[in-house]
Amino acid sequence: MQTKLTPGKLLDKLGNLNEAGYSTSLIRDYNRDDIKAGKLRIKEWDYYYIGNDKFGIALTIDDNSYMKLGSVSVLEFDTKYWVTKSAMGFMSLGKTNLPPSSKVGSVSQNYRKLKLEFINDGNTRHLLAYMKKFDGNQDFSCDIRLYDEPADSMVIATPFDKPKYFYYNQKINCMKVAGIAKVGDKEYNFDKNESYAVLDWGRGVWTYKNTWYWSSLSCSVDGEKVGFNLGYGFGNTSAASENMIFYQGKAYKVDQVEFNIPVNEKGKDDYLASWTIKSNDGKVDLEFFPILDRHDDTNLLILKSLQHQVFGHFRGRLVADDKVIELNDKVGFAEKVTNYW
Repeated sequence: MQTKLTPGKLLDKLGNLNEAGYSTSLIRDYNRDDIKAGKLRIKEWDYYYIGNDKFGIALTIDDNSYMKLGSVSVLEFDTKYWVTKSAMGFMSLGKTNLPPSSKVGSVSQNYRKLKLEFINDGNTRHLLAYMKKFDGNQDFSCDIRLYDEPADSMVIATPFDKPKYFYYNQKINCMKVAGIAKVGDKEYNFDKNESYAVLDWGRGVWTYKNTWYWSSLSCSVDGEKVGFNLGYGFGNTSAASENMIFYQGKAYKVDQVEFNIPVNEKGKDDYLASWTIKSNDGKVDLEFFPILDRHDDTNLLILKSLQHQVFGHFRGRLVADDKVIELNDKVGFAEKVTNYW
């Protein structure tokens, strides 16, 4: 069962979703003031990943009400180099002022060593960041613009099995990229490498413990934009899944998917062994060959985050209606994350 959202307010007078389901645009209106759950449970974030088959960067502005977070990651796929650095503040309570829509609006965070600014005038997204001593004594900076946004995206409104708790999420794949990032004197030039970006835009009220699986790809195949958003495990997705294939700017719905992560002799997930990702409707049949595991195990007593965002090559087949798309070593990511927060 895949229920398609209709336009209207996201939440009712009790703070519950008016409707659960999916869409290809942000047609439900989010307003933080409509939330009736405890204010410390509200979570809002904008996460951008910008990359190609050689390197990538990730930028995050996050307001979890009891804390705020700014984060920068740099990844090199040939050398398997990666660095993630974050800055944190407490009791932000929505003062970051993340926009209520992804369509337009700007946001910034300033810390002692980190400055982040995401500017969106409704046509172009301008991402600016500077971090002092990002890697040793080397500073990080970037000035990147995202443009040519596809018409369709993945949007899902998902309840939890608890009143007033919900997840409203949009993934915008296959945005084109112009700009440069630097670590010290080393330059990552997105203008000289065919690059694409994805935005993970989220607003909601979460339960304390969650484990989710998410995979994303934005690339070009035979001169056409191709991408996907695949995932599960987060909230009650009985109304709709978040799985979509993107081809030529149009979204094609996928039913349910499963990530098969190999297990080692100790019974632990072997993230750097090859995975498979398949859907029950035959539209996704992929092998995933990891390059590096951007892992982060944060333990602040009652707050814990166990993250494995694995970057690698995808090979296999996607089916968009009657179009079969063959992927051959396209670089994207697949992740498994468990959070206690």
